[in-house]
Amino acid sequence: MSSRPALLSWSARALVGAVALGMIALGSATRPARSLAVVQRQAAAPYVQGEVVVGFRPGTSSAATRAALDRTGVERLSTPLAPFSTVSLRHGISVPDAIAQLRKRRAVAWAVPDYIAHMAEAPKPFIPNDPGTSGKPGGWQQLQWNFDGPFGVNAPQAWANVAAAGHPGGAGVIVAVLDTGVAYADHGRYVRSPDFRAGEFVQGYDFVAHSPYPEDRNGHGTQVAGTIAEATNNGIGVTGLAYGARLMPVRVLDSQGDGDASAIAKGVYYAVNHHAQIINLSLEFTAGTVKASSIPELIDAINYAHRKNVLIVAASGNEQDDQLSYPAKAKWVVSVGATTEDGCLGDYSNYGAGLTLVAPGGGPDSSLPHNDPDCHSSGEQGGDIYQETFADVESPSVRVFGLPAGYYGTSMAAPHVAATAALIIASGVIGRHPSVAAIIARLRDTATPLGPGASDRRYFGAGLVNAAAATGSMGSTGPTGPTGQTGPTGPTGATGTTGSAGTSG
Repeated sequence: MSSRPALLSWSARALVGAVALGMIALGSATRPARSLAVVQRQAAAPYVQGEVVVGFRPGTSSAATRAALDRTGVERLSTPLAPFSTVSLRHGISVPDAIAQLRKRRAVAWAVPDYIAHMAEAPKPFIPNDPGTSGKPGGWQQLQWNFDGPFGVNAPQAWANVAAAGHPGGAGVIVAVLDTGVAYADHGRYVRSPDFRAGEFVQGYDFVAHSPYPEDRNGHGTQVAGTIAEATNNGIGVTGLAYGARLMPVRVLDSQGDGDASAIAKGVYYAVNHHAQIINLSLEFTAGTVKASSIPELIDAINYAHRKNVLIVAASGNEQDDQLSYPAKAKWVVSVGATTEDGCLGDYSNYGAGLTLVAPGGGPDSSLPHNDPDCHSSGEQGGDIYQETFADVESPSVRVFGLPAGYYGTSMAAPHVAATAALIIASGVIGRHPSVAAIIARLRDTATPLGPGASDRRYFGAGLVNAAAATGSMGSTGPTGPTGQTGPTGPTGATGTTGSAGTSG
């Protein structure tokens, strides 16, 4: 069977000839069947290289046809059912130049490239070989329910979608991680995490130690960065959702996971001014205590990012409070609540008005909403979120890495959304340079609704982020979440005391 299916089973291929027609040269033997290696799709030229297809005007005599293909040596002409010939070109002659020459011939009705069709099916899901803790290729799936489980973000299909678009893993997008730093390089006593690639980072900054080296002393920032862009299909550890994106490590939280509003604001300005397209904030101020008027420097920085078309994603907070924490509560920020392996609200996750959507955060199920039969409010612990970071969570060593348990929270949920946004940008599904509003609308419109009723939007926002649907074709976006405004517009609060942000996981 031929390696390329015939598009017109009744077509009669003209045999290859010997003499050039202007700039066209033909061989002397029957054109052989070509392998898929020869007839491969190219983004810039989706047609067979080295040949053109020529059609003749109705009523053209055999003599005129032969004259048009001047001394080609064709053994037989196309049948009446397929009144055209396929002409092979001499090496070095381009298809456009050949077509231009052929169209000058009186007997030629048309001359076109031999365009290539493809099966009308979605790209096959991509299953990386990362072993997780199993030691076997693909073992990551046993740990990363958040990427490939029933209530995960459908990463394998999302990876296939962006690879088909020519930007595997979100290649070309820069995501800033404002956190405790990242184990991004070998520098002094610090080493790069073994599951990050050399060269996947852009220059960052440490606004805690006032240094150009934003090294992690805690592990939280490295874990968050891993969810966004940990190296994938490299036979090490687990996978990253936007593994082709580049990371900008910006340290705004200290070794205990605490940081002040001014440092975070400076980090936002830095990220925007150094070409980040997305900023992840897996941090929170205490809900209800720190209001917008308490942190004007950070609110101004967030507004600046919006004016520069930079998307900010932030954790909703971990007090299980019926209000969001800042900065997630601020206008223009994508506020992310957390869900568990059962698809329930995490028993720690803040919720309420202004929640944009939810993402996997791990941990135990909440009793909210009360009528969700899939949730286990008895405190039963679900799966955590696993990424390569410092092996010991309680007493981290900056040189010893592993896949530790114990990471769950809205801090872990936010980077799933930041990474999905990176995949949306890279896929080009809503344009090469989408606005913040367009990205937020895409995230909301393609989210998978959760909860037993429409009123559950206060717990889940538009629903569970769905990376596959968000990066799929506009005509096939998967489950559609509730529609609404394109972004949260949390109210500004009354004057309150400034506070220190902490990690949300």
